[in-house]
Amino acid sequence: MSKQVEGMRRMLLILSKVRRRGRFVPKDELLEYVNTCMTERYGYGEISSRTLERDIADIAELFGVGISFSRARQGYFVSEDYSEYDERVCELMMNFDLLNALDSDANLSSFVLAEHHRPLYSEWLMPLVKAIRDLHPVEFSYVNYRDGGSEKHFAVLPHYLKESNRRWYLLAYDGAVMKTFGIDRIRNLEVIADKTFKRNTDIDVSELFRDCYGLWNDPSMPVEDIELRYDALDGRFVKSDPIHHSQRIIADTPDELRISLRLRITNDFVMELLSRSRSLEVIKPQHLRERVRRVYEEALKRNS
Repeated sequence: MSKQVEGMRRMLLILSKVRRRGRFVPKDELLEYVNTCMTERYGYGEISSRTLERDIADIAELFGVGISFSRARQGYFVSEDYSEYDERVCELMMNFDLLNALDSDANLSSFVLAEHHRPLYSEWLMPLVKAIRDLHPVEFSYVNYRDGGSEKHFAVLPHYLKESNRRWYLLAYDGAVMKTFGIDRIRNLEVIADKTFKRNTDIDVSELFRDCYGLWNDPSMPVEDIELRYDALDGRFVKSDPIHHSQRIIADTPDELRISLRLRITNDFVMELLSRSRSLEVIKPQHLRERVRRVYEEALKRNS
């Protein structure tokens, strides 16, 4: 296993231990935690306090999370609230950590069964995290699948990374317009390290996606009231993994589950409905019911 992966694992452990604001972690406790986890999980030898301090410096450089030491409290702490950013980075790194472990540990792969479909061009993720953090513009070629795989050059101001349906997307300003780019379609990424930009902090990201399923949001589309029916079996899955945050239960009986939703009826949403279509019945709106019916009819013709 490379030194880079070993160091990344240590940094992830440090972040998970001290990232909560207001908490002071004694140096001996932090060092013992990192050494115990690295030994028990991965079989590494113990590190010194000097290596721990280097890792903390690297965390500031790579993740932009400053970890300080308080002599008065005799503990490490973070002075700012990084919780939302840090949790997403930690989740991302844990995914990579598991995949790296599966690649190198035959015993682990015998009982951890992951899908080995690594997203293409996932190496762009960490450079984009760093570009967003350090306010650097980026340039890249972007593949248009609908136009025979043609590529177009973009120079944009990166603002957010968002995950949707196991794919990562970049939200960035192209001029005055915020656009969405699938990271698997980005080629030849270049971070313009000698330039910086002022980040738009007035964006309400949660509001931006509140009325849509997944990533694609078209404000010109109306927000509609939707009612769906499933049988009891499918209903159990729909209850355990809600389709949208607006989901509400209308009826839950031994025979059926009826739910209501309120969102824009985008193509992504329709595709999600079709993924569990075994017992799906669209109650309303009528145009959605007809749209789903047409999909079934066309599929029947193709497969007759």
